Amino acid sequence: MDFRGKKYERGSNWSDPEVVELLQLWADESVQIELESCLRNQHVFNRIAEVLREKGIHRTGDQCREKIKKMKLEYRRIKDNSKAPRGGRTWKFYEVMDRVLTSRPALAYGSLSSSMMAQQVLQGSMVESYHHQFTSSALPFGHSQHPELMEIKCEEVNSDDHSLTPEPPQAMSYQQGSPEEQEMERAFLERAQNDSPISRVEIPIETNVSPSGFSEPNMANSSRIQNVVPRPGFSALHRLRKKRKGQRMRDPLDDLLLKTLTSQRAMEERFLQMEERRFQRDLDVEERRMQLEQRRFELEREHEFRMFNVFAQMLSILKQSHSSSSSSVAMPRSLDFSQALSEMEGMGGGGGNLQEMRFRPLTKRRVDMHGFCNPNGFQRSPYLSARGNFANMFQGSTEEGYKAYHADKYDEDKNPNGIINFGTSENKLCFDLMSKRLTQTDMDLMEPSLLQYPDWKGHLFLREEVARFLTYYCKAPAPLKAENVIVLNGCGSLFSALATVLCDPGAVLIATPFYGGITQSIFLYGNVKLVYVCLDSKITGTNTRPFQLTVEKLEKALQDAQAEGVTVRALILLNPQNPLGDIYSLSELRDYLEFAKRHELHVIVDEIYMLSVFDESATFHSVLSMDRLPDPQRTHVMWGITKDFAVSGIRFGTLYTENQDVANAVASLCYFHGVCGPIQHKVAQLLKDRDWINQVYLRANHARLKAAHTYVTDELKTLGVPFLNRNAGFFVWIDFRKYLKTGTFEEELLLWKRFLDNKVLLSCGKAFECSEPGWFRIIFADKTHRLQLGMQRIRKVLEEREQEILAEEKEQPCQSDQDGKADSTDEVIFVSRHQEPTCASNSNLGDLIGLLQQQMRSSDWLQKNTAEQFAQEKPEIYDVFSKLVGKQ
Repeated sequence: MDFRGKKYERGSNWSDPEVVELLQLWADESVQIELESCLRNQHVFNRIAEVLREKGIHRTGDQCREKIKKMKLEYRRIKDNSKAPRGGRTWKFYEVMDRVLTSRPALAYGSLSSSMMAQQVLQGSMVESYHHQFTSSALPFGHSQHPELMEIKCEEVNSDDHSLTPEPPQAMSYQQGSPEEQEMERAFLERAQNDSPISRVEIPIETNVSPSGFSEPNMANSSRIQNVVPRPGFSALHRLRKKRKGQRMRDPLDDLLLKTLTSQRAMEERFLQMEERRFQRDLDVEERRMQLEQRRFELEREHEFRMFNVFAQMLSILKQSHSSSSSSVAMPRSLDFSQALSEMEGMGGGGGNLQEMRFRPLTKRRVDMHGFCNPNGFQRSPYLSARGNFANMFQGSTEEGYKAYHADKYDEDKNPNGIINFGTSENKLCFDLMSKRLTQTDMDLMEPSLLQYPDWKGHLFLREEVARFLTYYCKAPAPLKAENVIVLNGCGSLFSALATVLCDPGAVLIATPFYGGITQSIFLYGNVKLVYVCLDSKITGTNTRPFQLTVEKLEKALQDAQAEGVTVRALILLNPQNPLGDIYSLSELRDYLEFAKRHELHVIVDEIYMLSVFDESATFHSVLSMDRLPDPQRTHVMWGITKDFAVSGIRFGTLYTENQDVANAVASLCYFHGVCGPIQHKVAQLLKDRDWINQVYLRANHARLKAAHTYVTDELKTLGVPFLNRNAGFFVWIDFRKYLKTGTFEEELLLWKRFLDNKVLLSCGKAFECSEPGWFRIIFADKTHRLQLGMQRIRKVLEEREQEILAEEKEQPCQSDQDGKADSTDEVIFVSRHQEPTCASNSNLGDLIGLLQQQMRSSDWLQKNTAEQFAQEKPEIYDVFSKLVGKQ
């Protein structure tokens, strides 16, 4: 097989015996001389390859040359970097390479004897192990060469470590330094020539061809070689040239080593920076932990003072009445439709007391039946079930006002004295934009697939578009999946479906005030109870803003419900909150989700107003934007186009959940709550038009919402009415408590009817299950002329009511204003003082005992502290308590 024309194969490997044979041939003195005497040495390695093939080693000349080159590089790397340990070199061929490249004697231009061209034999245990003696007879080449005259300069052979093949004289003479160095070198040579006339000697040497085929000088003529004396100063000149050449021929390994060291230094600096950041983060975490610990301690102190206050009031009542009896508080069981209907019938017949249910502990956190039902004159229908009868008489202020509005709508031309609707949460500012977009040509499509039964989850093209839309606007860290999207006809249907598949039997935890439509969806339709987390407008140590939801309040409401045997299965969060307009921060959302995870509660997050944040100072954070959800299998997010795109007449809502069991269960109910095919196509076309949404609609919508909000709030400031100033949604939460004389929900309802009689529809706080009478919600997302007329009608009612209160106070000057009314018109901050019982006439012992039971139920303080121990550990608090008791 002919290897002579074959290209070098870089993937070939050499065994140790093959390397030994190669080194024996390459280390031969004649081979080294021929390699050094010519510029092109490929023919030398070709002959070496032929000899190897005769020994059974099939290698090409290119392979032999490449192998020797790599071994030279390895040798220089070990030698230059001094990487070998003191005990010896780690490379087994190092000794052989070192003898050839450094220990081999150079050409001596003196009396050359016949032993000058003697063959050097490889030494070392490795070579001896194979007993291969390299001789000249091992190179049987059939070539012949004629004697030729060799001109030998009186210079040493350049044996640079970086290349064993010397450069020709032309190349050496071409390598020049700077002009100063050339001038110095020229002067040095002239001085050396003056000292010694011998510059160079021409010696004819007859060369013979050795049996191996390599050219060798004829040793028979060695007597003709005269002793050549080197020029003085030649060694210094040679070292100078060699130094400059070494500087010019920089090893590529040096650059690689420099880059490696630079990268290593950069990595070390980055590691130190990361360590510093980690250390700072640990310090921040520890500081946060200390703050939380301090806050927990303060809360415990506040709780203890509250308990002492209750104790003091109880003792005051006992001291004044001289009675040791105490009344107990009944804890009713969970109400079902039959029980609720029986109670409603009792109240309608005059045998019940409307206030009876209100003083029950849990009714403060559960659906208050009489709050939205009208039992007066109700008669049970024999054609309906208990649920049907209950739905038949389900009628609150929202339903009553909505019916009145539709019977007498305001119209600027046809009915200028009609009712202006500030109670229904609709965006009436962008009808022009939406009507124009929904009538474009891409919206008109009528294919057979759109007229047939779809996938109950929704058409796939729509669910994919919804997933991309939510990924973009919710700023999800990863693309959301279409398989987790379910489409229904509105978020009300989603609430009903989720309540059915998650909470039967069970109850749902929700903070008040909240959107009253949830009561219809969850309780009336899904037959799932609501457990209220009552929020108030007081600003205390834990409440930094009015109606603030905290984990402590969630924990307390959950414990109270569990104490009465109610199983809570889910938590509802509204973000942005309706009717408050609050936007939860990421830390608050994470706290709520962690609370739900601890108690294995599902979390239903309604984000239907997420694109209606109209001020840049407020930032909305979606639950889907979190990098990691505490419990993704129990977290379900809702959104719809009804609010954000001003199309409340198009019933479209979507649910995103990673729990496929929940998704499939809700999808089975989509048979009752599906969206028709043409509407699904229109919604998909709307959601994919990202340029129009960002550049046209959202800009105009936010600007119009902000202008309308500014007008309404300025009017309220002029009237001196407190309100919550928020920048999300279509509503303002207004405090009308100063217009209530007695501060009851009955008086609140009368004020609401008075607004309705004056042709303006608002929503009262009871419709949102607000715990404080006197709060109202007003919708400002309306045209300017309707806002102006509506605010004029509101102003008229408030001025009339203020005159009536002043007249009543003149008749009864002994009574004073309520403590609980807000006395500030600041946009956010309220001075809403909590109304505490100050004397025995303002409270009764039963209420105090109920309050004390709640305090004791939420703390194990009494178990941890006895009277004696408390007096020793905290004498200052004990003294305060003793003084309070002594004053009674």
